[in-house]
Amino acid sequence: MQGQKQFHDKVSTHFRLSERVPTQNLYRRLRDRVNWDFLRLQIRPVYSHTGQPSLDPVVFFKLVLVGRLENILSDRRLIEQCAPRLDILYFLGYEVDEELPWHSTISRTRQLYPAAVFEHLFDHVFAQCVAADTQVVDSAPVKAAASLDSLREKPASAVPPLRVADEQVDPAPAVAVRSAPAHQLRREVTRRAKRQAAPGGLGARHPKAQLLSNKTHYSPTDPEARISVKPGKARALNYLCSVAVDTARGSISHIQADFGDRRDSTHLPELVPRLQTRLVANELTLRDFVADTGYSNGFNYAFLEQRAITPWIPVFGHYKPAPEGFSYEAAVDAFRCPAGKSLPFRNYATSQDGNWVKNYRAAYQDCQQCPLKMRCTPAAPQQKFVRSAFDAAYRRAWHRQQSRAVQRMRRVRQRTVEPVFGSLLQHYGLRRVGTKSRAAAHKTMLLSAIAYNLKKLLKHRPTQCLSLAVALPKPPPPPGALPLQRRTRRYYRKCQPAKHEDNGKSRVLQQPRPSTTCKSLVRSDKVGYLVPNVGSMLRAG
Repeated sequence: MQGQKQFHDKVSTHFRLSERVPTQNLYRRLRDRVNWDFLRLQIRPVYSHTGQPSLDPVVFFKLVLVGRLENILSDRRLIEQCAPRLDILYFLGYEVDEELPWHSTISRTRQLYPAAVFEHLFDHVFAQCVAADTQVVDSAPVKAAASLDSLREKPASAVPPLRVADEQVDPAPAVAVRSAPAHQLRREVTRRAKRQAAPGGLGARHPKAQLLSNKTHYSPTDPEARISVKPGKARALNYLCSVAVDTARGSISHIQADFGDRRDSTHLPELVPRLQTRLVANELTLRDFVADTGYSNGFNYAFLEQRAITPWIPVFGHYKPAPEGFSYEAAVDAFRCPAGKSLPFRNYATSQDGNWVKNYRAAYQDCQQCPLKMRCTPAAPQQKFVRSAFDAAYRRAWHRQQSRAVQRMRRVRQRTVEPVFGSLLQHYGLRRVGTKSRAAAHKTMLLSAIAYNLKKLLKHRPTQCLSLAVALPKPPPPPGALPLQRRTRRYYRKCQPAKHEDNGKSRVLQQPRPSTTCKSLVRSDKVGYLVPNVGSMLRAG
């Protein structure tokens, strides 16, 4: 007979939440593995000793980490997903009939807590992960909570309005102004004019078309978000996420939020000291620094070498240790031209962008009397070179790039940091920053990194010792025992087959096996000696 299940929605009086969550569940293992009590001590200075009790800091951090582990960006949707999950309720410490916090409470609490508390939790989790002395660094843009439609043009200058003395005036909201240098603004105007004058430009002559730049536009929704674009991706308001990953277990050792309109190389001097401080606190040493060409900079090379770190960063493709036909003499810091004349170092200078450079210039008389002047420098009265002030560090990096070790480091970078970025953007809620301001974006990135390291922490299993060998002293031989080597040679000499010579060819003759009486004359004591069998010898005699 076919059966049919009947369901009666009855009240269960005998129910324990811990019995319904398996021991191998992710959130149960996190509850048992990580100690969360230190967060209450970190947050205590933020609150007053009076008033209504706030949301438990441990519950808040567990909730936001659940959102990263479940790839949920919305606080409202996070509460909806956590309510029917028994394992999450057990992880948070809530009963089945207990209401979860309101979603707006999570948003206000996130704004209240400083970024130092998030970094302390990151350090607490990272200290339990395995790290190495080689760190791989990379960056990627993360979408901000602002649209390009919200962009407004920056005013030319911010002149404070006149007001009567001793008059109370409400402070006006901060407005971004054009703070870029004059030469950059002129370059931007020239670029716009060429773009509009170019024939066939897509949308260039449209009445609503506008050329957007961080030097002339800003977003009132999130003034710290920057316009950035990468090859193959649409232009958007982004933040830049810089990540350092260790090569031992692939755990994240550092993460930070930066402005999206700057080059990767400008963030390295700020990233390395923080990374070194964290590694030193865990008794680790940073020896090798691996990154892509975006971090190539003369100052970065010298900065890392000064800290006893080997920079495995490829130089730009157009860099050359010396101009074609010229040779560099490091002893005198000068270049030698094809005619044999010297171009010595003259002075230091700064470029328009503020970078330090070195000027090398030949003597006026040498170039004027040189027969190769029309081929070397036909327009200028003398030859001169402008090199970076850190050209020596550049040259060492270029020679390092010619070795085979740099190819191995390139493969290490590809298999280490790039999968981490793919996981953070697609599975840990970092495809978009749901908060405003750089500090809030930094908190969001820290939470994603903490969730990633927690997964790594649970997957890591320390190496167990399956077997142990101990060298023990050899016991003394029993009385009357003969050495095994001597008796064995004598025994096998008797049992070895004999050879017979027949017409110059060797032939082995079959011999009978030794008799049982011969075998029984000797027995082994399993220690490395042969003991004569006295009883068998008497019977054989």
